[in-house]
Amino acid sequence: MLLWGCLFVMLNVLLWPDPSTASLPLHMDSVIQILARIEQEAPVLHHAAPGLLLMSESPIDSFQHLLLSRAPSPAELKLDPLSPELRALATSLARHRVDSGQEYGVVLAPDGSTVAVEPLLAGLEVGLRGRRAMAIPLEFRASNSSSEVRDTHKEAGFTLLPQASTTSQEFGNMSLNPTILPTVHANSPTSVDNLLAVTLTRALGVAFLPGPGNHTPTGLGPDGCWDQLSAPKTFSLLGTEASSALTVSYLNGALDGALLGDYLSRSSKPHPPLTHLLTQYYGAGVGGNPQFRSNFRRDNAANLTSQESLAQQVWGSLLLLQELEPSNPQMANLLQTQLAEVAAHAAKEFTEAFLECPAILPRCRWGAAPYRGSPTMLNLPLGFLYVHHTYEPHQPCTSFSQCVANMKSMQRFHQDTNGWDDIGYSFVVGTDGYVYEGRGWHWVGAHTLGHNSLGFGVSFIGNYTATLPTAYALRIVRDTLPRCGMRAGYLRPDYKMHGHRQLVHTDCPGDALYRHISTWPHFREVKKKL
Repeated sequence: MLLWGCLFVMLNVLLWPDPSTASLPLHMDSVIQILARIEQEAPVLHHAAPGLLLMSESPIDSFQHLLLSRAPSPAELKLDPLSPELRALATSLARHRVDSGQEYGVVLAPDGSTVAVEPLLAGLEVGLRGRRAMAIPLEFRASNSSSEVRDTHKEAGFTLLPQASTTSQEFGNMSLNPTILPTVHANSPTSVDNLLAVTLTRALGVAFLPGPGNHTPTGLGPDGCWDQLSAPKTFSLLGTEASSALTVSYLNGALDGALLGDYLSRSSKPHPPLTHLLTQYYGAGVGGNPQFRSNFRRDNAANLTSQESLAQQVWGSLLLLQELEPSNPQMANLLQTQLAEVAAHAAKEFTEAFLECPAILPRCRWGAAPYRGSPTMLNLPLGFLYVHHTYEPHQPCTSFSQCVANMKSMQRFHQDTNGWDDIGYSFVVGTDGYVYEGRGWHWVGAHTLGHNSLGFGVSFIGNYTATLPTAYALRIVRDTLPRCGMRAGYLRPDYKMHGHRQLVHTDCPGDALYRHISTWPHFREVKKKL
C-alpha cells in the first residue's frame, strides 16, 4: 500500500499545474529522484492509505479514471514532499504529447532509449494494485443499431468490475433490461486487460483510427533527437510529418510500464521500492537478470501477448473509449466491424513494424558528426547484405556509453584517417541490444569496396576471429533487421548475404563469425572469376 501511495502521489504531482520551469535534465535518473523523495514520506502516505482507495477529482482522462479507480489527489492529502526544482521537473513531464514536431513528457534512459513517463507510471500503478481482466458491459459491445439500449443505460453511470466478479447482467449501477437486449458482434471482446489498456492498447487503437473526414490514420510515429545528451531538455521528432503521438518514446514507456506492471502484479508482497526497481530495470537488470532490462523491452514484451490477443485488447479499449468519449469525431458512428478492422490493423502494424524489429538508435543519439560532402541516395530495394566485424574496437560494447564511444571512434577513423565522408557502415550492432544507425537505409556507404551501392553493410562491434557475438546480436543480423528491411521495402525478399571477405581481400568478418554466417539461410557463395 505504501508503494501504491508513493506512485499515486507521483502521478498526481505530474498532473498538477505549476508555473515554474524545470531545471533538472530530462534523465530517467531525475524521475527516480522524484520517486525517492516521495518514498521518504512513506509514513505519511501509510496513514493516508484508506483514502487513496477512494475515487477523487483529478485532471486525469475518463479512460484511466475508469480503469485505475483514482484515489484522492495530493492537494486533498495536503502532501507536498517535493522541492520547487523537483516539482518543476514533475510539471514538465505532466502529460505525454506531441506538438509542432516536439515531444513532451519524455526522458532519456541510461540505455540510450527515450521513454514516455506517463504510460510507464500508469503501468506501475496497475502492477501495484493488481493486473486483472475488466469485464466490458454488454451494452458497450452493442452494434450501432442498438443505440436505444446504449442510450437507456448510459445515463445510469457505470463501473468496470473484474471479470471474475461479473456473475450476472449487472455492471456497477447499470442493469440490463432483458426485454431490450442489444445486438452484439459475435467475436467482440468481453473484457480488457487493465494493464495493457492504460499503457498500450488505447493509444494504439486511437493512432490507427481514421482522422476526421476519413483521413489516413497517423499510425506509428517516429523517434527523435535530444538537444544534448549530457543535460537533455528538448526532444525533437525526426521527419517532416511527425504528428502521431504513438512515437517510439511512447511505445518504449508503454512497454516498460506493461513489463514492470506485470512483474509487480506477480511478485510477492511487500514490493521492492520503486526507486530500486527502476534503477535495476534501467541498469543491470531486475533481480540480477540481465535480460530483464530496458535494452530488451521489445523481446520481453512479445511474451506478454500475441498479435491476435492484442487485436482483441485494442478492440475492447476502443469500445470503452467510444462510450466514454461520444463526442470524439474519430469515434462517431463507427460500427463494431470497423472498430475490429482498426484493431486488427493496429495490432499487425505494431507487432510487425515495431515489436518484431530491432531497436535502431538514430545517428543523433550517439552524437554522430556531420556528413562531409553530399551523400548519394541508394536505389532501393537492394539485393545484398554484407556482414562485417569492426576488429577495432576489439571488444564488444555492452553499454550505451561504451557503444557511443566506439561509434564516435570509428567515425573519426573513417573520416580523418581514411578520408571518407562518414562512418562507412550502414548499421552497427552492439552487444547492448541495440543497432546503431550509420549511413542507414537510404545512403550509399563505404563498407564493401566495389559493392557499396548494391547492398547494406552491417558490422558487429568486436573481433570475432575466435569467438562469436551474443546469440541476441546474431539474431538481429540473421533475422530481425533483414525482415524489417524487407517489410519496409529497403531489402529485396530474395536478398543474398555475404561475408566481407568474399568480395574484398580481408579476414573480415573473422574466421569464427564467417563460419557461423555461412550456415544462415540467405548466405550464398560467390563465384570466383576465372
